[in-house]
Amino acid sequence: MEREQLAQCPYDRSHLIRVSRLPYHLVKCQRNNPQVARTLATCPFNATHRVPRAELQSHVASCPNKFQLDLPNGTAMKQTEVPTTWQPPPCQEDWEA
Repeated sequence: MEREQLAQCPYDRSHLIRVSRLPYHLVKCQRNNPQVARTLATCPFNATHRVPRAELQSHVASCPNKFQLDLPNGTAMKQTEVPTTWQPPPCQEDWEA
């Protein structure tokens, strides 16, 4: 049986956590280290990626979890674009008719 891969906690570098437990650990460790938490930003592609705020743009450009979105109208978003909010399609129903 292989040992599960370990990851280093961004809040406390002495913490080595199994990758499967990392999301739970990050929530707990973020609460216990509020000073460090203020300096880190969360990657929009993977919530377990916590990087210094100054390095977020470069991380987003090179994130291994980044993927290209195919939109319904056949166009594709550039990989560096991150959708800000979801916009509903225009409504075709006329309730007055």
